[in-house]
Amino acid sequence: MAHVDTGSGQPHRVVFELPHPDPLLARLLRDECSQFLVEQTASIAFGEEWTETGTGKDAVMHAVLVVTRRGPGELELREVGATSHYDVRVADDPPGVLPAGAQRLEVPVRLTPSRCDGHSFGEAKKAFMFPVRASLDGGEVRVVIVMPPKPVQDRLIRYAQRACGLGG
Repeated sequence: MAHVDTGSGQPHRVVFELPHPDPLLARLLRDECSQFLVEQTASIAFGEEWTETGTGKDAVMHAVLVVTRRGPGELELREVGATSHYDVRVADDPPGVLPAGAQRLEVPVRLTPSRCDGHSFGEAKKAFMFPVRASLDGGEVRVVIVMPPKPVQDRLIRYAQRACGLGG
C-alpha cells in the first residue's frame, strides 16, 4: 500500500496486488536473511590497500578481502564472484576458512575489467556489488554482497578505463 500525491489534491491510497507466495519477495527475503546470518559470525569487507600492476590489457587491480570475527562458528568462503564489470580471481579454491577460534582471515583478490565497451561505464548500476558465497559451520551456502567504498569505486572506474584503453 502507498499514498500517492499527484499534485492536484489530497494523496490517495493505492494498493499493489502481489501474488502469494511471491517468488521475488521470497528470494529477496532469503538473500537479506542470508547476509544477516553470515554477518553475525564475521564481517566481510575489502581492505584499505588497492594496488594496480601492469599496463593496458595486462593491468590488474590487487586488493584483500578481510574477514573479521564477530561471533562463534566457522565461516568458509566458497567463492568471491564477479560483477557486471569486474572479473575476480583468488589464489585458492575455495578462497579460505575462518576457523572457529581465529579472529581474522585475509584473502588476496585480483580484479580485471570484464567489459571494455564505453556503454558499460555509463551503466554501472551493479559494477561494485561483489557476491561472496560463504557457509557457516559447513551448512548452506549463503551470499553476502561486499562493496568497496565510493573513493575506491571511482578509482576502479579510472583503472578499468585505462586498462580498456578508453582514457580516464
